[in-house]
Amino acid sequence: MPAKQDILAQLQRDILALQGTRPATASAIDLGLGPITAAFPNNTFPTGAIHELISPRPETAPATSGFTAALVSGLMQPGGACLWIGCTRKIYPPGLKTFGIEPDRVIFLDMKNEKEVLWATEEALKCNGLAAVISDIRELTMTTSRRFQLAAEQSRVTGFILRQQPRNLHPTASVARWQISPMRSKGEAGMPGLGFPGWNIGLTRIRNGHPGNWQLEWQAGRFQFDNTPVATLLEQRQRKTG
Repeated sequence: MPAKQDILAQLQRDILALQGTRPATASAIDLGLGPITAAFPNNTFPTGAIHELISPRPETAPATSGFTAALVSGLMQPGGACLWIGCTRKIYPPGLKTFGIEPDRVIFLDMKNEKEVLWATEEALKCNGLAAVISDIRELTMTTSRRFQLAAEQSRVTGFILRQQPRNLHPTASVARWQISPMRSKGEAGMPGLGFPGWNIGLTRIRNGHPGNWQLEWQAGRFQFDNTPVATLLEQRQRKTG
């Protein structure tokens, strides 16, 4: 007869599956999020799901877009394209190379209004040939988020909803809600100019996980949580590929 702990563990796995959370597998994509992964169910970044990223002020929007691009670059490593949908495009496509994304692998859809953005986003989330869908939407209702989440669960496409200065933050069906703000960059010792992109990461809600706050930078094509110099990182990468 199964032990009580085994029964409880199986029930937990069944509940997670019913809620759209997949178990960790050998094929799970490692986005290099380090200690942040402990906040996710099964210690695995939720793919095939909808993530909300909130920008409460105009100055936080570029940081949110940058962090999203860094996440999507990891999802695009195995191949595939990304769809970026919105009404007013503010992204400079060549700048995506900073985060390891070739601009020709991103398809931008410039819609006339938010109603068209909502329609295009739902249709895009049904396309299982995409690596990710990024959508600039200010307001998101529970009904719309449920449609998005169901589409993502069926196609296994990961969706990122960038909400700039939303009027309402009601509960939605998204698996996670993030709030990103820029962190003062720290350059290399003795080197002039700007340092590496850095973010204050707030995971304010995560289904079946543990919300938290972290600080990280983007150095040498990866997330970095400590003050390891970029030169050291480059040496490490050269030794691995050498």
